[in-house]
Amino acid sequence: MSDKKPDWMVEVFITLKPSVLDPQGSTVQQALNSMGYENLTDVRLGKYFQLTFRGSLARPQVEKQVQQMCDKLLANPVIERYEFKVPPDPGSRRVSGRA
Repeated sequence: MSDKKPDWMVEVFITLKPSVLDPQGSTVQQALNSMGYENLTDVRLGKYFQLTFRGSLARPQVEKQVQQMCDKLLANPVIERYEFKVPPDPGSRRVSGRA
């Protein structure tokens, strides 16, 4: 039997700050409005990352490394903000409504 711990699966969401114009989002909104979705008032586009870390790391180590990665490379702090989700335990998967 293996002593290998399950990996951490971290989700990172990066979006433009509210004060930054999102021309791509506006284009998508206009297209959706023209398709009959008149109640849609705003669309903001962003980036999504799934990062997998070794299960041998402690949760605080994972959180610290993800924050450093976002600050140094994944997000532009001038125009973007980020949030990430680390599951409570390695191997846990967040339940999602995605198709």
